[in-house]
Amino acid sequence: MRNFFEHTRNPQGLGGKIMVSMMNRGHASVARWGMQHLELKDGSLVLDAGCGGGANMAAMRKRFSGGLVIGLDHSPVSAAKAEKVNRRAVAAGLCRVTVGDVASLPFPDSAFDLVTAFETVYFWPEPEQSFRQMLRVLKPGGCFLICNEADGSDPAQEKWCAIIKGMKIYTAGQLERFLRSAGFCQVRTDRVSRRNWLCVTAKKPWQTPG
Repeated sequence: MRNFFEHTRNPQGLGGKIMVSMMNRGHASVARWGMQHLELKDGSLVLDAGCGGGANMAAMRKRFSGGLVIGLDHSPVSAAKAEKVNRRAVAAGLCRVTVGDVASLPFPDSAFDLVTAFETVYFWPEPEQSFRQMLRVLKPGGCFLICNEADGSDPAQEKWCAIIKGMKIYTAGQLERFLRSAGFCQVRTDRVSRRNWLCVTAKKPWQTPG
């Protein structure tokens, strides 16, 4: 069972395919709540970092017209599922999926209006470095959204960190420190306390130092 849950961090093979489908369904509620914090305008360029099985890409795609949603994940299994879920939008040139590393994004500076990270920063080994990458690829004034269903307030949730190698649950305060250190401003947090859900948004300054 422990080996199966390792697929939440890096889906591989048949077990990874099963896990990715489970996560698409299981994370739908928290993702819908998180998307209430988004300001999506027609023609937006969006990056879903750690896109998993692509369900959130599809949900965001329905909220605006034109533009482009790109999903990035380090797991080829996840990327394949995301492409399948969004196959019509991919064929229409409205979505694209790529395999890559959040700590070294394969995109140019100031490319995106919005970057999202749903249920994924737990597994980013160097979150501050990865947040700098999110800042780099955002346009000035662009938004970075983090949405987690664990906010670090319930000790019982720490059991997952013992089960899944490399997983770490962050509090709102920790994420805010990482974001500000990376160069973000206007950091805001929201919670659903009874469910331990956490949403953090931050903006790229219009003018960056240096």
